[in-house]
Amino acid sequence: MNIYSKKQRWKFVLAIAAAIIVFVSLWYTNILVSQIAEEEKEKIRSWAGAIQKKAALVNFTQDLFEKISNEERKRVEIWAEANRRVALAPIDEDPAFYTKILFSNTTIPMILTDDNDNIITSANLSTQLSNDSLYLREELEKMKLQNDAVEIYYYENQKNLLYYKQSIIFSELKSVLDEQIEEFNNDIVRNTASAPVLYTRANGDLIAFGNIDSNKVQDSVYLQKMKADMSETNTPIEINIGDSGKRIIYYDDSPLLAQLKLYPFVQLGVIGLFLLIAYYLFSTARNAEQNQVWVGMAKETAHQLGTPLSSLLAWIEVLKTKNIDEKTIKEISKDLGRLETVTERFSKIGSSPKLEQSDINQVITNTLTYLKTRLSKKVEFSHSTTNGNVVIASVNVPLLEWVLENIIKNAVDAIHGEGKVDIHVIDQSQFVYIDITDNGKGIPKGARKDVFQPGFTTKKRGWGLGLSLTKRIIENYHAGKVFVKQSELDKGTTFRIVLNKITENGRNIHSYSFL
Repeated sequence: MNIYSKKQRWKFVLAIAAAIIVFVSLWYTNILVSQIAEEEKEKIRSWAGAIQKKAALVNFTQDLFEKISNEERKRVEIWAEANRRVALAPIDEDPAFYTKILFSNTTIPMILTDDNDNIITSANLSTQLSNDSLYLREELEKMKLQNDAVEIYYYENQKNLLYYKQSIIFSELKSVLDEQIEEFNNDIVRNTASAPVLYTRANGDLIAFGNIDSNKVQDSVYLQKMKADMSETNTPIEINIGDSGKRIIYYDDSPLLAQLKLYPFVQLGVIGLFLLIAYYLFSTARNAEQNQVWVGMAKETAHQLGTPLSSLLAWIEVLKTKNIDEKTIKEISKDLGRLETVTERFSKIGSSPKLEQSDINQVITNTLTYLKTRLSKKVEFSHSTTNGNVVIASVNVPLLEWVLENIIKNAVDAIHGEGKVDIHVIDQSQFVYIDITDNGKGIPKGARKDVFQPGFTTKKRGWGLGLSLTKRIIENYHAGKVFVKQSELDKGTTFRIVLNKITENGRNIHSYSFL
């Protein structure tokens, strides 16, 4: 199998294999990420459900305490009524029942005053301070703030006022409720799922937050945007905390879940970057190896040609003494001179050739003069120029002649030894453009980038090295450019060579354009 001719197919197969590997990897990773994400969401859902249940429990407890408060109010009213009945009871009526009611209250602190708030008596207050008028007055003020007084009418419009506050048991239970509400608030901002959470009143005022940057929360615009984003991700939880009114809990996916959603894309980027780096390194290594092979073969070829070439030059001198036809010796000398040029070309591969200011038209003329006698007589050559007959550029003449020979020979092969080959030189301010056009079979679009690759050839006996050498000579040694400018099937092809006109500090200008 010719691996060079099948290279595009191999590239396609390898690309498909790489795509399959990447797809399977991403598919499996996405499954794992989805499973982890679902577990993370389940934690958040469980947390949200627990918050709702705990809110219901707090609300239920709040209602229960409201009922207990109402029941204590009723007990105070019953006590007040019993007090009134005892005061108004006839002499012959047994007050034992009302007295029992009066003494049954041992938990609700109370203070009885007249209509002018003068303290008459008290109950269930500190026994040590029961006679301290200042203490009683302070307790009375507290009771006034806590509950409305119960009025006891005992004679016509004369009345006493009964003030009270929650019982000790109620106060202790209320303290437990407050702690429960506080713990509920802490549970909201300190959730086990580590999800960002906002706890607000119904009007939007922030009460607490968790797993969010405290500096960002201070920005009202950022806060509103965060609420909107959280509402889109998860439905807010609405709860009622008794007298405190409605509260709203906004929450988002945890940072871990957000990172897991991005993980497949990060993985794809890493895999893609790895493949690009690997491709670049392998291509660089392959090109370096090819360069070493090119240099080694070129040097070895120049070395192998040197010995017989020296011998042939000596034989020419011998033939001159043997009365051989002068024209024959001259033609042999020309071919030997050509061999010397070929040897010089190969010897320059791998080294830095010296670039000189030379007339491009003269180089083309010399090349055509040599080729015309060695190619088909049915090929019509033409050479034209723009902006003058002398066009100077910075080149190595032997290597440029080699480039011209390779492209012209390919053009002659494309027209099968019968047709036209036109060479046109364009002189610009910084560059010289050499267009070599034939009217041959043309190059398919898919093959235009491959014609300069080593091993690419459409000839049965071709090695596919001529245009590859051409590209190396122009781009590596002349800092120029060579490419297929235009090609149409069955109409012909134009190759363009771009050369620098001048050098800077002995080095070629590396920029060029594609006119």
